Amino acid sequence: MDMKQMMRQAQKMQAELAKAQEEIKDLSFEATAGGGMVKAVARGDMNIESISIDKDALDPEDVEMLEDMVCAAVNEALRGINDMSASRLNSVTGGMNIPGLM
Repeated sequence: MDMKQMMRQAQKMQAELAKAQEEIKDLSFEATAGGGMVKAVARGDMNIESISIDKDALDPEDVEMLEDMVCAAVNEALRGINDMSASRLNSVTGGMNIPGLM
């Protein structure tokens, strides 16, 4: 493989990575906890878009349970969006570990 061809391939991969990173920003992942009583939606930019809490989850006698469900739903949503992002980037890089991507 000559140097020009390698440079073209590198430029193509760079363009595909930029496109994938833009697509990732538009991704969202929804997770629930407590049998669906708490729902969290994370975006591709690793921000939480929304949290929904069913009114039946509101028990003034057990605030800790609600806090645990919120944490569980948020953590699962962030894990899910992270997995989706990694999968999308791996489809471009062929599994190569490129520092700074994730």
